[in-house]
Amino acid sequence: MEKDQYLTVTALTKYLHRKFSADPYLNRVYLTGEISNFRLRPRHQYFSLKDDGAKIDAVMFQSAFNKLKFNVEDGMKVLVVGRVDLYEPSGNYQITIEKMEPDGVGALYQAFEQLKAKLATEGLFSAPKRPLAHFPKRIAVITSPSGAVIRDIITTTRRRYPIAQLVLFPAVVQGEKAADSLVGRLKEVNARGDFDTIIIGRGGGSIEDLWPFNEEKVARAIFDSQIPIISSVGHETDTTIADLVADVRAATPTAAAELATPVLEDEILRIKQDKLRLIQSYQAMLKLRRQQLQKLKNSYVFMQPNRLYEGYLQKLDGYQNRLKQAYREQLYQKEKVFSELTMRLQRSSPKDTINLHKQQVVQLKKDLFRVAEKYVGDREQRLVKATAALDMLSPLRVMGRGFSYVTADEKIIKKTSDLSVGSEIKLHLSDGSVKAKVTKIDGMKKK
Repeated sequence: MEKDQYLTVTALTKYLHRKFSADPYLNRVYLTGEISNFRLRPRHQYFSLKDDGAKIDAVMFQSAFNKLKFNVEDGMKVLVVGRVDLYEPSGNYQITIEKMEPDGVGALYQAFEQLKAKLATEGLFSAPKRPLAHFPKRIAVITSPSGAVIRDIITTTRRRYPIAQLVLFPAVVQGEKAADSLVGRLKEVNARGDFDTIIIGRGGGSIEDLWPFNEEKVARAIFDSQIPIISSVGHETDTTIADLVADVRAATPTAAAELATPVLEDEILRIKQDKLRLIQSYQAMLKLRRQQLQKLKNSYVFMQPNRLYEGYLQKLDGYQNRLKQAYREQLYQKEKVFSELTMRLQRSSPKDTINLHKQQVVQLKKDLFRVAEKYVGDREQRLVKATAALDMLSPLRVMGRGFSYVTADEKIIKKTSDLSVGSEIKLHLSDGSVKAKVTKIDGMKKK
């Protein structure tokens, strides 16, 4: 074969793409399968649909995916509507999904259950409910102005509690704009802040008709309301997210009005009964107080007031007698102690002690003189002995026996070597001194 008979991959892919695009059976395909490899992406979603025998790639663009009422999960079995095409860059065929809903369960019901589980986890259903005002002055009604709901509420309220003021806040209760309309009205009523109760609701319908009351934004607006809310959506068998979040759920609009208002005639009758019971109770209390007053009037305190303090006078006399007796007893004890102390003082007079101490002083003085004389005598004897011993050692006593000592220039001469011939010396004798001059020196010869 010639080379020009060979197709490029691109040419073949384009040809197959045109075949897919032109096939009328592939432009609208209804397919069921299990979602596989799903991972939520910021814009377009890419995943697979599979069953036990095959798998096909799927793409769902952002515009179609945002319309889904439920959360897509991996492994979910779904029903899809789309067109089958060939993706040229990879050569893989895929289905572009335009609509999708859970297989076996409606999409809205699936979304309802998912949102219900989410809000329950956050505690919006189990949070403490706000109590309804027992005697409301103003009631805000958020509903359609043309439906039977507002007429039923007006009729019931006028019949039961005509003094309450009803204020209608018209809202869209069905369709794509309903959720934003309901949220706006709830915020408006709360911003005004002069209402005691809010009734929000609509008449019955399909789940699609009631869907705005299953929107997350509506549920959170009801939860954030500072005013108690009664939800009355659909018939008695219908239950919406709004019913679960609201403070009170009413089966019908009439029931909502009955929950919001008391029966005025019953309240008036109850007030009259309370008034009668109050009067009877007051009369019984007044009768009892009068009996107590009469009893007090007949008491001896008022009839003979002097009897009130007779007992106190007797006690006072007794206390005075006891005080006098205690004073006498204490005075007697003090006098007794004083007498004992006086006798002890007389027995232990200091005069004898002073005389005894005087004699002791005289004797001590004599002993002192005797000791002093003996001490002085001993010291005189010791002085005499010391003087004699000193005299024995005196050089004058030695010189008296013929000895003398020589000095030259006021220095004592001990050796001949300290003198020279012609030196002047001084001889010290026992009775005076003599000056002389050395004429000859005879020294001892050294051996």
